[in-house]
Order: sequence, then C-alpha cells, then structure tokens
Amino acid sequence: MSAKDLDYYLNLNWTLIEGEDLDFDGNPYHYIEIKEIPSFLFCAPTTERARQNYMLQLKWTLQVMLEKGIHITEPDEDDDETDWETLCP
Repeated sequence: MSAKDLDYYLNLNWTLIEGEDLDFDGNPYHYIEIKEIPSFLFCAPTTERARQNYMLQLKWTLQVMLEKGIHITEPDEDDDETDWETLCP
C-alpha cells in the first residue's frame, strides 16, 4: 500500500459545512468548515467565491498537518462521538 500523500487527501470527499454570518460591521459573508478537520474555516464574501477558493486553504492546512505528523481524520472514519440517541431513550 502506498503512503497517503497530499494528493490523496485533497481528493477525499470531505464533509462540508456551509453557512452565512455577519462580520463585525454587519456585512454578510459565507463560510465553509470541514467536519473532519475542526480547525478548518474558510470565509468569502459570497457562496460562489467560497466554493471556488476553499481548496487552496485546505491544501495549506493538509500540508501543515502532514509535515507535523498530525492525524488526519478521513471522511467515513469512525469517530469517538457519543451516540446520544442510543444512550438516551
């Protein structure tokens, strides 16, 4: 099996969390988070610009994580989140 490199991670089907909010001046902006990478957040003035440009920041984030040996949680990787629906009737 080959090592997982930057290209491998860039081509995964990440879980995007998209939304809109207001900046400190009350102007709207669009953001994209990635569920599997809690430290990832990309903001842009419009939905279209956010979707077009978040990949560059993702590339930089993944490069740092790979260089520092930080575990990269992949989409569909089992996580340790508590399943509250199962625990609480």
